[in-house]
Amino acid sequence: MALLMQSILDGVHGTFVLFICSVAVILGGCIIFRRRSTARQTHRLSSHHSVGSPAIRDKYDVVIVGAGVAGSALAYALGKDGRKVFVVERDLKEPDRIVGELLQPGGYLKLLELDLADCVQEIDAQRVQGYALFKGGKDTKVGYPLEGYSGDVAGRSFHNGRFIQKMREKAASLPNVELEQGTALSLIEECGIIRGVKYRKAAGIEMEVCAPLTIVCDGCFSNLRRTLCTSKPEVPSCFVGLVLEDCELPYANHGHVVLADPSPILFYPISSTEVRCLVDVPGEKVPSIANGEMAKYLKSVVAPQIPQKLQMAFLAAVEKGNIRSMPNKSMPALPLPRPGALLLGDAFNMRHPLTGGGMTVALSDIVLLRNLLRPLKNFHDPQALCDYVEKFYTLRKVQRHQPVASTINTLAGALYKVFCASPDQAMKEMRQACFEYLSLGGVFSSGPVALLSGLNPRPMSLVAHFFAVAIYGVGRLLLPFPSPYKLWLGTRLLKGASNIILPIIRAEGLRQVFFPNTIPAYYKTPPVA
Repeated sequence: MALLMQSILDGVHGTFVLFICSVAVILGGCIIFRRRSTARQTHRLSSHHSVGSPAIRDKYDVVIVGAGVAGSALAYALGKDGRKVFVVERDLKEPDRIVGELLQPGGYLKLLELDLADCVQEIDAQRVQGYALFKGGKDTKVGYPLEGYSGDVAGRSFHNGRFIQKMREKAASLPNVELEQGTALSLIEECGIIRGVKYRKAAGIEMEVCAPLTIVCDGCFSNLRRTLCTSKPEVPSCFVGLVLEDCELPYANHGHVVLADPSPILFYPISSTEVRCLVDVPGEKVPSIANGEMAKYLKSVVAPQIPQKLQMAFLAAVEKGNIRSMPNKSMPALPLPRPGALLLGDAFNMRHPLTGGGMTVALSDIVLLRNLLRPLKNFHDPQALCDYVEKFYTLRKVQRHQPVASTINTLAGALYKVFCASPDQAMKEMRQACFEYLSLGGVFSSGPVALLSGLNPRPMSLVAHFFAVAIYGVGRLLLPFPSPYKLWLGTRLLKGASNIILPIIRAEGLRQVFFPNTIPAYYKTPPVA
């Protein structure tokens, strides 16, 4: 009996030992498999980048590439909503640019909405009340329709770099917003989802920072946009920039537009002692600045066409030699939705800067995006977030949601084509009609200026005024005595007007602008957390 019990105990003991060994083998195999799986996952995450870069993960809600106007304003808006934000910017020193110096009243209203209006204080910014137009020795003044707004609402003009530095300081004042200097190299992608960005610090160290949402705002020269949109920038012209010192504009606190040949010239104050001059030169190339061709062009072609009151200061600025140029880019918003990523600012959408609407569009987009993201507790479902954010692309063009983007984009493209000189007599008549239409005053000036300033961003109003200008031009031709030639010229004028505005509207998206209810994304609701 004792021997039997001992045999049973030995068998149980052996079975137990065998069971423990089996469990150990299984657990060991699971651990090894998990480690290998994790290693493969890490390899996939870095498959398009150098392996071994230090990575920052699970610390931020949003990574923003670029700390210009759009990136800084977005970082502050999301940070103020409690999001943890990491911003990587190529150069955190004060920028020195010749564009982005005029903020329309509609853009100032967006600054107020974002609690960023104090960023135009203490930088010697100048109030802008409207525009003065000059053509063929005649001039007219058109003011912003600011009735009904508080006394502080107006346009603002300033040094772009000073404004951006104030925006960066405001964003960095939030404890949950971190700004770091580094050059963005590429987006980090895993299984079709954007997980963050790889960047190089000043010391040459390559880093990876990851977050559920990456927003690319790295400007008109963006090297990351190609994976997030299908459109490519066009360069219709270049701006040549000068600073006129200690001179008075013919109309104080107004932007000045000279309808010159071959294209417009702009003047506006950027400080209490400086006036910015931008000479538009059609095409992608400008006369050489280095060998003196540009100075000769400015003296011989441009100077005789500007107001007499500004000529001496203009020529002095040319002689001083601080002449700079920058390409004017135009690009419709054609996003390629990718889970985990979003484009914004000039990296996403550009229009000719003649109307000074770029910052207004960017700030309007930021207000809209912030409001869309507010209901979301987190961004940890990239596919659901990507699906929901499609609504942003539609709402920025919808009339009931103040479609600043589509209206200013269309107006900028149309006005630039109308304001440029043309050998076509019908387009010459259109240009003259536009100048005289704005000179009529009343609704004929306040309506178009309200569109340009972002105060009344209604596409139907834009189309109505544009064709009213064309009809006014036809009326000028036919009165007091019509003739077959004038009838033919009037027909060509109407056709030319249609050829200008309709392709621009088509590029913006006819359904999105005029029939938003037919777009499924219009009805998107926030995903359930």
